[in-house]
Amino acid sequence: MTETQTIDPAEVAKFQAMASEWWDAEGKFKPLHMLNPTRLDYICTQIAAEFDRDLTGPEPFAGLRLLDIGCGGGLLSEPMARLGAEVVGADAAERNIPVAQLHAEQSGLTIDYRHTTAEALAAEGERFDVVLNMEVVEHVADPLGYLTACHDLLKPGGLMICSTINRNSKSFMMAIVGAEWVMRWLPKGTHDWAKFITPDELFDLLRRAGLDPVDRQGMVFNPLGWSWSLSPRDLSVNYVTASIRRD
Repeated sequence: MTETQTIDPAEVAKFQAMASEWWDAEGKFKPLHMLNPTRLDYICTQIAAEFDRDLTGPEPFAGLRLLDIGCGGGLLSEPMARLGAEVVGADAAERNIPVAQLHAEQSGLTIDYRHTTAEALAAEGERFDVVLNMEVVEHVADPLGYLTACHDLLKPGGLMICSTINRNSKSFMMAIVGAEWVMRWLPKGTHDWAKFITPDELFDLLRRAGLDPVDRQGMVFNPLGWSWSLSPRDLSVNYVTASIRRD
């Protein structure tokens, strides 16, 4: 499998253009800054359960090697490093890496940021206890090939957290019309509705990639409270999954 089978150059170019704004909480990545506490809640809970870690400790993820694939500016890599994990942050958009490196340095964190792809890391024999695969799969050219590479990056017993956007009329209105056209949180064209993936489709892709899906929850936006929360029932727009490499 070659990198060109999964990487979509047009999608990479979109995020290249926005690289300098990753840490601007009121900029183009405002939706991710708003969503980040909810993402972290799910991620930390799943990692703690899978590896029997006590989240009340100072560095509960010490000894775990974690890959944040599609790391962007490091919005997830940094809290994972603070929790004690050995973090590799990888992104196909080259301009994201120096932004992430500079912010980590300013924050006093040691994170191994690399301009690379899941396929390249797998080919190099890299292996991780945890792979964070957040809001990436809807931007690749070959989701199954990409998820297969993510499977290969996990150690046996390893955990992957994967989030994406459902494909239905509500997600079109919320993620594209609302976020891109009305609120202008993201540039128009950031998302392609045809690339969105339903929860059942994602579970099928995960199984075909050799993973065992064990959980899925919705991440629901409340416009009245201007807040996000997890929901085991409402997966209609944003949702997140956990899966295990058993072999």
